[in-house]
Amino acid sequence: MPPRAINLLEAADRKISKVFDPHIAGDVNDAQAKVAKFGEAFDWHAHEQEDEAFLVLRGRIAIDFRDGSVELAENDFIVVPKGVEHRPRSLTKEPVVLMFEPATTLNTGNATSDLTVTDLKRL
Repeated sequence: MPPRAINLLEAADRKISKVFDPHIAGDVNDAQAKVAKFGEAFDWHAHEQEDEAFLVLRGRIAIDFRDGSVELAENDFIVVPKGVEHRPRSLTKEPVVLMFEPATTLNTGNATSDLTVTDLKRL
């Protein structure tokens, strides 16, 4: 059976009901493409061993760093290098973001909170 195509925005609207709840869109070797809706502000955290990439599919977000912020609009892309403390947040209502990271990456990195998701669903 051939692989199936996924319209990421339609799947996110249909299956993701809360913010900062990443869903797996697909597996790529030892990495995953994950989709999430972003909310007002996430936890400050870092990923000590993993880079993390963000592609904004809809809306606008900011990624705060301890020394400033970067704003991203639709189709903007950024890589946060491993070990860099950051905090994503929305600038519009529930933007949809595609993230690329190793499959073992915990969404809250080196922090644990009510936003930590250990059992990801699939789109």
